Amino acid sequence: MSTLRLFSPAKINLFLAITGRRQDGFHDLLSLAAPLDFGDTLEVEPADRISLCCDDPKLPVDESNLVLKAAVAFQVRTGWKGGAEFRLRKRIPFGAGLGGGSSNAVATLRALNELAGELLDPPALREVAASLGADCSLFVENSPVIMRGRGDMVERLTEAEHRRIRGKRVLVFKPGFGVLTSWAYGQMVANTGNYLNAEAAENQLNQWRNGDHCSLESLTFNNMEPVVYAKYPALPAMHEILRRRFGLKPRMSGSGSASFALLEDNMPTEDIVAWIYEAWGRTAFVISSTLV
Repeated sequence: MSTLRLFSPAKINLFLAITGRRQDGFHDLLSLAAPLDFGDTLEVEPADRISLCCDDPKLPVDESNLVLKAAVAFQVRTGWKGGAEFRLRKRIPFGAGLGGGSSNAVATLRALNELAGELLDPPALREVAASLGADCSLFVENSPVIMRGRGDMVERLTEAEHRRIRGKRVLVFKPGFGVLTSWAYGQMVANTGNYLNAEAAENQLNQWRNGDHCSLESLTFNNMEPVVYAKYPALPAMHEILRRRFGLKPRMSGSGSASFALLEDNMPTEDIVAWIYEAWGRTAFVISSTLV
């Protein structure tokens, strides 16, 4: 079999409300998340055993990597005894809230399922993916979705709702540091006043869903921002400057440290990008992308 090449997209959370902590220790959330046309590439070839290499030397390629976790989960679920060599061409920064690891995990499941002769039907693939992380369910659908529970309860948008998102331009930017997801959720536990009541979160999302006149910018929300802002003041400082200087309305994606701002169709970005690099240095990550 020739080499499989799978695109592994990034995502942003257009809307993210953490509504409380569950008895199992995870958090309940309500989110509208959308994939981007920017992401990683996963190359896969049949082999005697499971192995992983990556073109980014900073990324661990041991059992902590979600590619290898996904491969193990596939073997456990299906009993498949084959192997594969994975080569990950990494473009999505980690510690960013852009879902790179989860996206890689789903690409791994798709690749192994093809190599193994489609042992998992779509519902089973979704089930295995959901066990690997909250964002994985989004990448199985590969379109904007509403996620509830711990991220495992997924609702696809209507076609009319999807049209209001598809093709929108977005600027994604991240400082040279990342934010540890477990730390950010721990801060939510320590600062419970930042939780948003589940009914209030649904009402806020429904204002956009039920109103064709509502802009996508009016939807954007993230109640993890206050706890992350408190430790990383570079983020709110940048958001405020982009609001005042360029008229943008930035939001953090997931638990950060990446943020995004929706762009008008013909809006130039050169000055914005140059300013971000000037403020944060060349270790910053900045890309212009499109919502899928």
